[in-house]
Amino acid sequence: MLTQQRRQYILDLLQQEGEVVAKVLAQQWSISEDTIRRDLREMDKQGLLQRVHGGALPRSPALADLTTRSTLCGEEKQLIARHALTLIQPGDMVVLDGGTTTLALCQQIPASLRATFVTHSPPIAMALAQHPLLDVVLLGGRLYRHSMVAVGGMTLETIQQLQPDLYFMGASSINCEQGASTGDPEEALIKRALARQARACWLLASSEKFDTHSPCQILPASQLPDMIVSPQLSVIVRERLQQLGCRVLVAV
Repeated sequence: MLTQQRRQYILDLLQQEGEVVAKVLAQQWSISEDTIRRDLREMDKQGLLQRVHGGALPRSPALADLTTRSTLCGEEKQLIARHALTLIQPGDMVVLDGGTTTLALCQQIPASLRATFVTHSPPIAMALAQHPLLDVVLLGGRLYRHSMVAVGGMTLETIQQLQPDLYFMGASSINCEQGASTGDPEEALIKRALARQARACWLLASSEKFDTHSPCQILPASQLPDMIVSPQLSVIVRERLQQLGCRVLVAV
């Protein structure tokens, strides 16, 4: 089998099975594990998959930049955002993560709502600023351009002074074995800090993020927060999340 054929088969298998194991592929094709590992290493560099110990997982499409992510699962994100809004009460302090689902939430906020919104994302702050009755707090720090959010010690220090009612979290990947993850360690640290400070944390989770892998863990599976998901997420995955202790709201 030619190298290109082998790598295409790996991609097809990832789509069908959700994972590939280097040892199994080596035995199946009667080639060395080193050859398979070399394939996986090169495919990881090309952004085609995410290497893990012993094999590979699908690479989360949510690791793409903000502009690219805005084209993914648009209807799902609108639905999830609309459901998230029902959890907000007048007078609440609400923290919004950066991302396309929280941006969809901003765009659906009713004009009559009076509340305080906190974010470390300049694009989210700009969207919130369109609502004159909202008090908008933008956290400072070093700009992580890929996700367009502030990170670092300045951001973290300010977060530790907050006691918000709600935190709507985003993640690049969600996996019932490995938990929630994202692409940058400092971004993951900020998300953990916000989750600790908030009275209630909800992970806004569109279906393309499940059963994928990103390199930096936010929270392990045993500590996954409650989630708002779309009807497209399979019942099997929802039940597994509930077994882990998550409350799962299906946006309808």
